[in-house]
Amino acid sequence: MPFIKKSAQKIKQMFLAHSKLSAFILGIFSVQALPPFYTFFVLFITFPLLFILLNSAQNRRQSFQYGYWFGFGYFACNMSWIGNALLIDAEKFGWLYPIALLASGGFFGLFVGLPSALSFYFKNIYARWLSFSAFWVIFEWIRSFIFTGFPWNLLGSSLAFSDILIQPASVFGTYGLSLFVLLNTMAVALPILKQDKKSVSVMFALLLCTCISFYTFGKHRLDNSDKQISDITVRLVQPSIPQSMKWNQDNLKQNFADYINLSKSKDLTNVDFVVWGETASPFPLDFEPQYLQQITQAVPPQGYLITGSVRFTYKDGNFHPRNSMFIINKSGKIVDYYDKSHLVPFGEYIPFRKYLPEWIRPVTQTINDFLSGDGPKKIEIANYPSLGGLICYEVIFPHQIINPNNPPQWIVNLTNDGWYGVSQGPYQHLVTTRLRAVEEGISIVRVANTGISALINAYGQTMGEISLNQSAILDVNLPKTPSIQTPYRQFGNIIPLILCICNILLALAFKR
Repeated sequence: MPFIKKSAQKIKQMFLAHSKLSAFILGIFSVQALPPFYTFFVLFITFPLLFILLNSAQNRRQSFQYGYWFGFGYFACNMSWIGNALLIDAEKFGWLYPIALLASGGFFGLFVGLPSALSFYFKNIYARWLSFSAFWVIFEWIRSFIFTGFPWNLLGSSLAFSDILIQPASVFGTYGLSLFVLLNTMAVALPILKQDKKSVSVMFALLLCTCISFYTFGKHRLDNSDKQISDITVRLVQPSIPQSMKWNQDNLKQNFADYINLSKSKDLTNVDFVVWGETASPFPLDFEPQYLQQITQAVPPQGYLITGSVRFTYKDGNFHPRNSMFIINKSGKIVDYYDKSHLVPFGEYIPFRKYLPEWIRPVTQTINDFLSGDGPKKIEIANYPSLGGLICYEVIFPHQIINPNNPPQWIVNLTNDGWYGVSQGPYQHLVTTRLRAVEEGISIVRVANTGISALINAYGQTMGEISLNQSAILDVNLPKTPSIQTPYRQFGNIIPLILCICNILLALAFKR
């Protein structure tokens, strides 16, 4: 196969001459496959080239370096929106912007470097291909809990350009999607490295089987889904208040009034739930009854208002804030609440605070650290399906958004993506919510102060949406069947981890 052989030689000469820089550039270009770009085919170029680099490594250290520099470029770019939060109070935090970019790439690059180093143990080409794919996914899983976790932009999210292709996440989760993306894209490198007909056959067989099985399963699942809607109407309220104005003392009352006026700008009679975003109320409603009374103007006559607000609890001689969700009825009574349990490091609390200077405080401008809640909670409201609460980035954690032993029938996810401006962040946040809906088989109502608000059904399909930075309300009806059982909900990450272990066992067999 002279053409493949000649191509392989040219690729090796070009990339091996500047291997670390090549890996870094490949990582940057791979970001184009993620939302909101979805240039998925780029992975069929970048990942095979990465695999060729890894295969050229002379030792484990060199293999780690190639993977690390790929990861550095990949994560620094796909998480570049994080730095935008520091520009809201640029005078105080702006100097940290370049540090945030370097820290994102520098730390998360380890989650590609370590799988690369481990895969070096497998000398056989097929064994290395299988093992690297498995180790990548295992470290994606580790990324979901180490140092409180941040499983943002799992590689499987690159398939979210298609409602059909993400349906297998209902069986083996987004981690499983990541595994199949890696196996299929990196398989392109096999014929280049092996230069034989067998490797060509393996590549085409895998691609064909994966495409057919994913499409067939996803199409069948969507075609047989219950498309009926209920008579439960939810009003999504997105005022799009700029983050720079949200906590400005001169604007607090006006922001509060804007939420109320926007909520009642259309008749509330047939509405069951009005939903506001994260910390939509700038006033602690359980401490200031006058604002709780004002808010009743936005409550439907026979329904409820769901809003984010700071809640204070007394502990150790001080009042401590909690990032909470309140459910309020027409008489102004708080009938239930949910406290955010997964807090944002440096945003809502400072890790290792006792070792740091006293003047350091969270970027959210609170004086004290927030207190965390007790985890997923099922909220029962008479005559309505039970609901669960999620606040902001709690929705990014696979198999952690509900209690599988006592699941709600739908979820309300309150957020505020105003920190990140017009960037990839809000779009990626929305896609993450869609994937959680598919995994757990549950409808999610997502409402942002500024961002993208939407109703997402149990199949990850967007049933109604308010665009980024648009000030609007949207009335949507919950699906008649808002929740369905899925294998992933029942077994969680056991399924994708078993797939990874099988990959590693097969790699060991090839190694022998």
